[in-house]
Amino acid sequence: MLKALWLWLLLINGTAFALCGVDKWKAVQGRWRVRERTLLLAAALGGSPGLLLAMRVFHHKTRHRKFTWGVPAILVLQAAVLVWMAVQRGRL
Repeated sequence: MLKALWLWLLLINGTAFALCGVDKWKAVQGRWRVRERTLLLAAALGGSPGLLLAMRVFHHKTRHRKFTWGVPAILVLQAAVLVWMAVQRGRL
């Protein structure tokens, strides 16, 4: 189960990073964009570190409070859940 969780986190973070990069590219090109809802869903599904990193790397969505406050808040909540799960299993 732990391997599956790590695999999921790797995949969803890579996806979130890529989605943000594609959205930035499309914004520069004046093309169809990735929905904000999609980016935030990727963060909520575990991809918040990847999306946060992409925001810094691509300088994208850094003026939107929904992203500058929301993505870090999601990350803190996810970290708290992971700590809680570790405590429940006796690993902390």
